Amino acid sequence: MLQKIINFSIQNKLIIGLFTLVLIGFGIYSLTKLPIDAVPDITNNQVQVITTVPSLGALDVERLITFPIEQANANIPGLHEIRSFSRFGLSLVTIVFDDATDVYWARQQVTERLQQVLSQLPEGIAPPTIAPVTTGLGEIYQYVVKPKKGYESAFDATSLRTIQDWIVRRQLLGVKGVADVSSFGGKLKQYEIAVNPERLNAMQLSIEDVFTALEKNNQNTGGAYIENGPTIQYIRSEGLIDHIDDIKNIVVKNNENGIPIIINDVAEVKFGNAIRYGAVCYNNDGEVAGAVVMMLKGENSSAVIKRVKERVEQIKKTLPEGVEIEPFLDRTKMVNNAISTVEKNLIEGALIVIFILVIFLGNIRVGLITASVIPLSMLFAVIMMNAFGVSGNLMSLGAIDFGLIVDGAVIIVEGVMHTLVTYKFSNELQLNKTGLRKEIDGIVSNSAGKLMSASLFGQLIILIVYLPIFSLQGIEGKMFKPMAQTVTFALMGAFILSLTYIPMMTALFINKPSKASLSDRVMLRIENKFQTILQRMMQFPKSIIMSVLALFVFAVIVLTQLGGEFIPALEEGDFAVDTRVMTGSNLNTTIEKTQLAAKTLLRHFPEVEKVVTKIGSGEIPTDPMPIEASDMMVILKPKKEWTSAKTFDELSAKMKKQLDDIPGITAGFQFPVQMRFNELMTGARQDVVCKIFGEDLDTLSRYADILGKIVNTVSGTENLYIEPIEGLPQIVIKYNRPLIAQYGLNIADINKTVNTAFAGQVAGQVFEGEKRFELIVRLQNESRKSIKDIASLLVTTPSGLQIPLDQIANIQLVNSANQIQREDAKRRIVIGFNVGGRDVESIVKELQDKISKQVKFPSGYYVNYGGSFENLKQAKNRLQIAVPVALFLIFLLLYFAFGSVKQGLLVYSAIPLSAIGGILLLAARDLPFSISAGIGFIALFGVAVLNGIVLINEFNNLRANSDDAISDIVIKGTKTRLRPVLMTASVASLGFIPMALSNGAGAEVQRPLATVVIGGLITATFLTLFVLPVLYVWFEHKIEKKFTIKNIKVKHLSTLLLLVFLSQWSNAQTSISLPDALEMAVGNQYQIQALQKNIAYYQQLKSAVKVIPKTAISSEFGQFNSKVFDSKFSINQGIPWPGVYKAQQHVMEAQADILQTEITWNTTEVKTQIKLLYYEYLILKEKELMLKKANDLFENFYHKSLLRFNKGETDILEKTSAESQMNDIQIQLHEISSLIKQNQLLFNYFLNASQTYTPSATSYKYEASYIDNEKLDEHPLLVKLQKENTLIKTQQQAEKKLWWPELNVGINNQSLIGWQKINNQDRYFNASHRFTSGVVGLNVPLFRQASKQKIASYQLLLDQNQLMIQHKNQELKQQYSFWVQELKSSEYIIDKYESNLLKNARTIQKTVGLQLQKGEIDYFKWAMMILQSVQIEKAYLQYVHQYNQAIIQLQKIQNQ
Repeated sequence: MLQKIINFSIQNKLIIGLFTLVLIGFGIYSLTKLPIDAVPDITNNQVQVITTVPSLGALDVERLITFPIEQANANIPGLHEIRSFSRFGLSLVTIVFDDATDVYWARQQVTERLQQVLSQLPEGIAPPTIAPVTTGLGEIYQYVVKPKKGYESAFDATSLRTIQDWIVRRQLLGVKGVADVSSFGGKLKQYEIAVNPERLNAMQLSIEDVFTALEKNNQNTGGAYIENGPTIQYIRSEGLIDHIDDIKNIVVKNNENGIPIIINDVAEVKFGNAIRYGAVCYNNDGEVAGAVVMMLKGENSSAVIKRVKERVEQIKKTLPEGVEIEPFLDRTKMVNNAISTVEKNLIEGALIVIFILVIFLGNIRVGLITASVIPLSMLFAVIMMNAFGVSGNLMSLGAIDFGLIVDGAVIIVEGVMHTLVTYKFSNELQLNKTGLRKEIDGIVSNSAGKLMSASLFGQLIILIVYLPIFSLQGIEGKMFKPMAQTVTFALMGAFILSLTYIPMMTALFINKPSKASLSDRVMLRIENKFQTILQRMMQFPKSIIMSVLALFVFAVIVLTQLGGEFIPALEEGDFAVDTRVMTGSNLNTTIEKTQLAAKTLLRHFPEVEKVVTKIGSGEIPTDPMPIEASDMMVILKPKKEWTSAKTFDELSAKMKKQLDDIPGITAGFQFPVQMRFNELMTGARQDVVCKIFGEDLDTLSRYADILGKIVNTVSGTENLYIEPIEGLPQIVIKYNRPLIAQYGLNIADINKTVNTAFAGQVAGQVFEGEKRFELIVRLQNESRKSIKDIASLLVTTPSGLQIPLDQIANIQLVNSANQIQREDAKRRIVIGFNVGGRDVESIVKELQDKISKQVKFPSGYYVNYGGSFENLKQAKNRLQIAVPVALFLIFLLLYFAFGSVKQGLLVYSAIPLSAIGGILLLAARDLPFSISAGIGFIALFGVAVLNGIVLINEFNNLRANSDDAISDIVIKGTKTRLRPVLMTASVASLGFIPMALSNGAGAEVQRPLATVVIGGLITATFLTLFVLPVLYVWFEHKIEKKFTIKNIKVKHLSTLLLLVFLSQWSNAQTSISLPDALEMAVGNQYQIQALQKNIAYYQQLKSAVKVIPKTAISSEFGQFNSKVFDSKFSINQGIPWPGVYKAQQHVMEAQADILQTEITWNTTEVKTQIKLLYYEYLILKEKELMLKKANDLFENFYHKSLLRFNKGETDILEKTSAESQMNDIQIQLHEISSLIKQNQLLFNYFLNASQTYTPSATSYKYEASYIDNEKLDEHPLLVKLQKENTLIKTQQQAEKKLWWPELNVGINNQSLIGWQKINNQDRYFNASHRFTSGVVGLNVPLFRQASKQKIASYQLLLDQNQLMIQHKNQELKQQYSFWVQELKSSEYIIDKYESNLLKNARTIQKTVGLQLQKGEIDYFKWAMMILQSVQIEKAYLQYVHQYNQAIIQLQKIQNQ
């Protein structure tokens, strides 16, 4: 059937061409309709139920609201898990469904169950609502509404929020694809009736009277209509409040004298705002209003963002003068960055593949025909992507290897070319033009038909290896399935094109048999060389196979040490900084701290474009942050404009260091979408989450603190977050029921009074045109300040008596639950952390080991691990099943292809061989194993067997048509198929090089995949070309003594193990003095040695400049003397002017002088680093000794305190405080120990010795001198610049020397055939008679304009260098002055410490210990004094460190 399709394509070229044009046209159209995004949306199907209850605490919210909602939804079909979040005033229940569940059906089920549970919820609360139908990628556009410059005083937070809600949000809701717009920040405007309790009491009124009066005086009604003759007139009353004065004049009650008491008599009527649970700040300019535009799930983000931007431009025209909308987080930026990376990688990969094809095929036309499959198959893939709803993103488009796509076409085209060349060389195509075309068609048809089966099986195998990716579920499935789908679509298109388009184009455009090209000749030489090497290697089959096995074992060992992570973080272009202040802080405190943080970032980092801080929760609290938490969105400039750092990791580390200096605030850096994904998927924002499950909140909190301390001991963890479930200060009103009964009161009335007085009760709404605002009743601000105001709140009894609240209730301030999280109906607490500089898997394994050894949980309490580790674990478990199945299917296809188990296993051997290179290249690039790398291995296995199929197929064909020995057949077949093997491997591996080397956005995800494929194909190709022939010969000869592991001798294993573990040997540390260290470091520096070699190079080159020009030898034949043919031979030699050589030697000498100066400066820099590290080590060791002494003191006292506490002689405060101080000292010791290790690594790095050294000096103070300022002119950098001037001048002189003429001498010898008159006698000269003449001349450079320009450019360089000398001289003097001042300051302070403070510290340590033993002071005073003495010693060491630095830097400036 395949042969028929090929024949049809060749015979009906026009039809295939028209189909190709249709493919191009429809593909381009589909490309314009393709949804574009940065990454696939990995959010699971979930429905969030939000219930706001401003009057209930966390425990009540959990018990009265969250739990009933969880129970009501626990049995919905397709339910995956239920998570909940309860805190003061808010319940958020997240109901997660499996991916097969329709989200709208799920929302309908949840809505029905919420209707059933309404009766179980407390009365008076707002009914539960369902969050918008959006996802983690749904927050596509975030903006702020702020005043323009100069209008700040005209618009406050209230007016900005009003503009946002009633102008901006209302219009954005109408945009197609927008699910909702969640307003954030500002102040929600209200008409506030601030009741004065004293006036209320004086007039014998209650707050309920005010509330009732307002409710009854704010309504419209009608009276139907009346008939007036032939017409009717409708009746309508207007009783709604229109103005603030309307409120003031509402009558509350008439007093005893019948005089009405109006609202204005008992309250202040004003514009107020709702109680705030969030805010938005712009840069450090204060509060603004803002919002998040949420995209409807399943929409095209690019199209929706475009529509939103167009609507925003329309809205801007309707805004009041002085107000502007400024977006701060636009998904377009992330999408453009990711797609630009994809475009760059695809274009570069395509160009590399095209170049390789042209080089290997040796024919530009044939190479372009093969390469044209790339765009055509991509257009086919785009059509299919649209049909199956696959968006274009980093994953779907970023992992396409054009080498894989053209593999089938390469096999066919190369086979056709090989056949055509053979026909040509055999003189078998001697036909006319028509016959030649038919013959070529036949050759193409036959060649393509023979090779199509191999091509088909190869592409089928590649498709099969992608089957495990289709089996992935959850996050990893949503992330990598689009990639598998796109690759599958592209391969399908490539196969169809290889079957139709490629044979047609080959037959159409190869009009005559190809000649042997340069590529053919080069390949012939390579094939001959390869044949020689293969013949030699086939003589040692056991050694080859044992070497490969050893290499494979080594690769497996390396794989176990790689570590693992789920998916590398995608650089989104901006930072989301999770900032937190102390639990229980008010909104103003959070605003103050975050504004300070924003100011710090803007001041210190020019990369920051703006900072927008979202504090607390928004109008739609899908992100339920408390008031003390905030998301600081740090919007960054393009990466090319950065100056403070080169990478996101480096920049975030520097930013975090700056923010750590701000007291009372913690910050964790992530990317916005990544953080939102983490939160939606696991309920926490961090990369890795430890979840402790249990019932008692105190127990959960205690064990969370223990785990937090353990997390801090694991390297690679950062931004530790322990969920604050306790510590929220609450004023609790506990009612005295007997007294309540005595006064005839009930709890509901009292609660309503309390709620109205402090939280406020909505008595109606006030309309301003289309806008509407709440009418709120509450006590005035002055009466809502303290617990005393609550105690003095008057409650009206049924008899009209008003009594203070504290007469019927006990009111006290307590610390209560801050928030409670639940998962699958069980309470949990979260300990989260981000990962930096290490892989996730090894971190979690180390953490698990430490927790299992150090923590014993009570019955009913246990810990689970979530976040990216959980995703990695699930993906690995699924791949452990799917990958073996795919490998089995590959073997099955190989069996069907060859009809032999043996040959199937032969080809199958390429899979472990390919894994070797992938593993080793991952290790070489320091990349951990991730799901991206796993996908790379899956793709690699499919490609690796292709070359094996080609080789085995060729071996079998040769055996069927030849009686040669198997070894000869193998050598001949390998040589014949060397080109297609190298070509397919090259295009498949080198096509991934742009992805492997890319540093653009999203390259982190592509890099491991590309690395695995490149490394694997390199080793697979190399090993397949040598190992597979050896194995084929073995199998076909049916060697009885098969190679198994049992045949490997013990000594071979011992040698292998010795080589593997050789790197693990450790060396003993040796002490070294500073002079020895300086000498060793300078002597061992590779850079200095390289510079010395370079000097030798120029010195050697100096003697090589005297190059005599080439001698010109010429001959002349013809009628240049007469009609007779004469011959003439000439030899000419040019001799340059002697001064030219000398000038060029001066240039070489100047080059060597500059390099000598560089050696001097490099030596100084190395010495400086050694000195700094040497004395830093001594300072650190002294600090360590000091802290160990302090630790001994505090450990001793802690044990004594523990004994006293157990005996009841002291309270828990002393024991806890002693333990805390001891732990603090131990943490400092750990930090010092870590710094010492880092110092040692750097110190020995600069020594570059074969063993480990440590400084041996006993004095940690660097006693040395420095030279005065007068010798700065001799600084190596200045000397180097001066010598560069000398070099430029010598180059200038050498160029001028070229103006001198060049001497030219020569000799001619010629014949003069014919009669010549000699001494008046005619004489005949034939060709044997020769006449000689000499030539002397000058070669004068008449055209010297270019040389003059070059000389002028040298002058410009001289001027530039002179300015650089002045600049560097000024810079060195400034540095010198700075370090002199630093030295003098340090000397003065050290003198004070040594003369007084250190003695005081030692006296304190001796005295307080005795006084504590005698009982003259208590523990707290002892601890305070001990810590004071420790601080004095630490400060002294720090100043000594500064002194050392100053001395060393001055010596560096003076080149000492």
